[in-house]
Amino acid sequence: MTAVYIHIPFCEHICYYCDFNKVFLEGQPVDHYVDLLIKEMEMKTKGRSLDTVETVFVGGGTPTTLNESQIERLSESVHRIFPLSKNVEFSFEANPGDLSVSKLKAMKRSGVNRISMGVQSFNNELLKKIGRIHTVKDVYQSIRNMEEVGFENVSIDLIFSLPGQTEADFKDTLHQALALDLPHYSAYSLIIEPKTIFYNLMQKGQLILPTQDAEANMYAFLMNEMERHGKKQYEISNFAKEGFQSRHNIVYWSNEHYFGFGAGAHGYLSDTRYSNFGPLKQYMTPLEENRLPVFQTKDLTPKEEMEEEMFLGLRKVSGVSKARFFEKFGQELDTTFKEAIQVTSEKGWLENTKENVKLTKAGRFLGNNVFREFL
Repeated sequence: MTAVYIHIPFCEHICYYCDFNKVFLEGQPVDHYVDLLIKEMEMKTKGRSLDTVETVFVGGGTPTTLNESQIERLSESVHRIFPLSKNVEFSFEANPGDLSVSKLKAMKRSGVNRISMGVQSFNNELLKKIGRIHTVKDVYQSIRNMEEVGFENVSIDLIFSLPGQTEADFKDTLHQALALDLPHYSAYSLIIEPKTIFYNLMQKGQLILPTQDAEANMYAFLMNEMERHGKKQYEISNFAKEGFQSRHNIVYWSNEHYFGFGAGAHGYLSDTRYSNFGPLKQYMTPLEENRLPVFQTKDLTPKEEMEEEMFLGLRKVSGVSKARFFEKFGQELDTTFKEAIQVTSEKGWLENTKENVKLTKAGRFLGNNVFREFL
């Protein structure tokens, strides 16, 4: 199985917490970028025997900054270049307010069948504070537009532990989100990343965040409410109705291979991880000269592959399968990571069964502490 990730770096506005590769849309050569993106896909796959592609994910940046003809041109190329499975999951990330009926129809015509929308909060004041330019009204209008066009596989992203956010506010956001009864929800605790506006504010002592206790309470409430509303947790930050789990993200967490295309995109093929140049000009120039825009590659050692299998796979509620581990690496998981399993099990963070190792509910609160033990 193969997955395809495509990066669209353009944004109309930069969110204060975002550390993804992005540039302001205004004045950018978007058409030329799409042309070179298609060229990269053609060059990277030329002469390569391709497995069936089960998932395609167009992320960003803001992919819905593309206009209808750009969306159709890009999608047509994906269908032409890759052997897509009949039930391929074809996702587009979107911002509320970008999803006009005509744009959604263009996506539908192009074979897109899943939308992942960055809502983050149902509090307009909080949305302003984190640098979002949409409003709650835009969220509801986008949902109505998706229903009108016939998109059923819809996910929204939420962020908790935001600056100035109270537990009561997050509960209100979660109730409004769950009232939509969507098939999939992602909810992440805010992480302050370097090179973001929030990071600079934090360095100056100007960013007031909820306490660790408040953050833990928000996460506990999230898990309980999702369960109560029939959205089963299948990964630390992801919840879905049965059959609507993000197949694309499961590729990452299962440490499977995938192509990465676009400025700053990462890929993982034949035990080699690679990343493309991030700055737009540095990404585009090699392609204009018929060279791939790869910035760096890393061939993983067997030890590194096994470590990645653990810290990625333990994000899944189902954990890491011992049979699958042996099939991939020819080693017993219990023997290879005996000490790490013992330490984390004794702390009550890890459950070690005959079939797998997985985080306990308490371990989900402390995922990074657990993962470090396996490195």
